Amino acid sequence: MTLNVGVIGTGMIGQDHIRRLTQVLSGVAVTAVNDIDRTRAESAAPEGAEVFDTPQALIRSDTVDAVLICSWGPAHEEQLLDCIAAGKPVFCEKPMVTSEAAALKVMEAEASFGRRLVQVGFMRRFDGDYRRLKAVIDGGGLGLPLMYHSVHRNASVPPGLYTSEMPLNDTLVHDADISRWLLSDEITGVEVRLPRRSRQGVELRDPHIVLLHMAQGAIVDVEISVNIAYGYDIRGEVSCEKGVASLPNRPATVISDQFGIRQAIPEDWRERFIDAYDQEFREWIDAASNGTATGPSAWDGYAATLTADAALRAVDSGSLEKIHMIEKPALYAAEAPLAAE
Repeated sequence: MTLNVGVIGTGMIGQDHIRRLTQVLSGVAVTAVNDIDRTRAESAAPEGAEVFDTPQALIRSDTVDAVLICSWGPAHEEQLLDCIAAGKPVFCEKPMVTSEAAALKVMEAEASFGRRLVQVGFMRRFDGDYRRLKAVIDGGGLGLPLMYHSVHRNASVPPGLYTSEMPLNDTLVHDADISRWLLSDEITGVEVRLPRRSRQGVELRDPHIVLLHMAQGAIVDVEISVNIAYGYDIRGEVSCEKGVASLPNRPATVISDQFGIRQAIPEDWRERFIDAYDQEFREWIDAASNGTATGPSAWDGYAATLTADAALRAVDSGSLEKIHMIEKPALYAAEAPLAAE
C-alpha cells in the first residue's frame, strides 16, 4: 500500500522533505503540493503531483491520505485543525503552533476525534546518538540524571529573517523537547541569561544561556549561539549520580594531514540530522498508513510552546518564569510518559 501525501509549504525544508519522500523512502508518494507562492510550488512538485491553490483544498482532496505541514508557523493552527477534521494523519514541522491557546485547540480537537493524528517534527528523538544516550539514562546504571548540558550552535542565520526572539521561540524548542524526552520529565520553569553580545550578526541578541528547571529536580543548561561561524555543532552531556554520558561529536571521522589533526563540523542541520530525518519519516509513514501517529505528539508541541513563551518572558523579567501545564489529556496520558518511540 502506498501512502499518498500532500505537502503544504515548499520552502527549504519542504523541498528537502519532498526529496526524502520521493527519492529515499518507500511506501509513500507525494501527490499534492501547496505554497503561498504558486510558482515555487509548481517548481517543487514531483511529476504527477497536483498543485493546489489553498491548503484547505489539498487537505480535503481524495488524492491525499496524509499531510505534511512545512508552512509558516502562524498558519499551522488552522491547517492542523483542518487535518484533524478531515481525519487525516499530519506531520507538522516545528513550531507546532505559536501560542498556548492554539496548542490547546489542537489537543482538544484531536482528543475529540478519539485517536492521535498529529506528529510534531522534533527529529532529534530519531537520531541514533540521542537514542543511545537515552538508553544509557533509562538503563539506570549511572543513577539518576542530575544535570544536562545542551549546546546548539549555528554557523550563521539569515540576516533580516532571523530575529532576536527566534533563539528562544524557534531554536530552543528542539533543546527543550529533547531534554524532556531524555530525562522523562517536564519543564516547570525557565531562566535566561545574556552573555556578552557577539560581534557576529550584530543586529541580533546572541548568544543565550537558558536554564530549564525540571519537575524532578534536574537542571538543564542550554547554550544557544546562532552566529558561531565555524559550523553547525550540536552537543549534549548528561551528568548523573555515578557517571557522565555524552553525545559523540559528529561527523566521527578524524582527519590527519599537514595541517594537523582535526574533526570536520557539519555545515547545517540537513547534514547533521539527515539520518534522523529519514528515520523520523519512516516511522511516520508506518503510523500514517494505519491512520494514526506516533512520535512527538501535540502534547509535546504544547510543552515546547509553553517553554518558548516562558523563555521570552524571562528575557524581560530577568527572573525564573514558571510554566503551568494543564492536566495531561487521557489521549496522551495513555502513552508511556516520554518513552523512546
